[in-house]
Amino acid sequence: MKKSFWRQLLWGTQGRPFSAWQIELTTRCPLRCKMCCREGHHDMARRDMPLENFQKLVPHFKNVEAVVLEGWGESLLHPHLIDCIRLVKQEGTQVGFVTSGKTLNEAYITDLVKAGPDFIGFSLSGASPQTHDAIRLNSSLAELTRHIQFFQETKARLGRAAPRFHIVYLLLRSNLHELPLILQLARDLKIEEVILIHIALVSNAWQDEQKVFAETPNPEYEAVLQEGERLSKELKIQYKRPSLTPRDVPICSENPLQNLYISVKGNVSPCVYLNPPLPTPFTRLFQEGRRTLEKVKYGNIFTEPFEAVWERKEYVEFRNCFVKRQQRLQESYAFVLDPDKMKGTGAAPLPPPPVPCQTCYKILGY
Repeated sequence: MKKSFWRQLLWGTQGRPFSAWQIELTTRCPLRCKMCCREGHHDMARRDMPLENFQKLVPHFKNVEAVVLEGWGESLLHPHLIDCIRLVKQEGTQVGFVTSGKTLNEAYITDLVKAGPDFIGFSLSGASPQTHDAIRLNSSLAELTRHIQFFQETKARLGRAAPRFHIVYLLLRSNLHELPLILQLARDLKIEEVILIHIALVSNAWQDEQKVFAETPNPEYEAVLQEGERLSKELKIQYKRPSLTPRDVPICSENPLQNLYISVKGNVSPCVYLNPPLPTPFTRLFQEGRRTLEKVKYGNIFTEPFEAVWERKEYVEFRNCFVKRQQRLQESYAFVLDPDKMKGTGAAPLPPPPVPCQTCYKILGY
């Protein structure tokens, strides 16, 4: 059982070397969401990944369980999104994306369902138009729910089980109270999963003030999330929630050992939060302080072999920090299960994560 657990943790569930590649098709976005790190940087260049560059990635997909076609832009704006989905599917790899739903129409929805994506997530920031539309500026909750309903109708008309849908709900102080309504909305839209997330890259004072996680637990916030868990069971909806307080995790949920991020330019990074579409160096707020970081990227998959990027000394050293943390965790499990070791001084703390991750909320288990 333990061997199976570690195999899944390190190598995924289908025996492929990579669990997920997140590929940014475009940096263009029609929204101006208050929680986006690009607030204050609206003049930055907007570009699409050329289809011929995306085609260069196709041979690698046989080694990846899922390709997530999203980054810091709205994937629906890419002129060849349908083609990209089909190219991934040809390799027997799962594919999907998370979207605001902006620019959808009935013809586009029909084409998307026919293309066969495995999953689509819809980003909501409220269960009422007043809340959602005020946070995700230029978005319309009423329009988005109509699009989701047409997706469901189109799947039924075409006899398709896919794509499966989920709601991604970013927890904020200004929308936490609508969590029960989100679950009810999911039920009404026949969506079977709701995933709650936190702001990971905090870039301004509004975002910092809106965080619902903290070192000291907030009983009121925890009660709302627990009520959500109770209601999700009642409504038979899958419910994934983050912690509201720090946890000692060996590796963050982005898991750079199994996953990676490819920017619209082809730059390979351990995760999307280490290569944001901001001037470099960029600033993020972390635990009451301002931290300045250089973007983290270890090579370009369009101009050099992927193996050269993946095995680059700096990238290997970055990943080895997490390998050592996982090994220490495994030793801690052995410590707990071994009565003789329990007589000693106790399990040792986890080694430090890579320097760029030491000021990221993800490594605190949020």
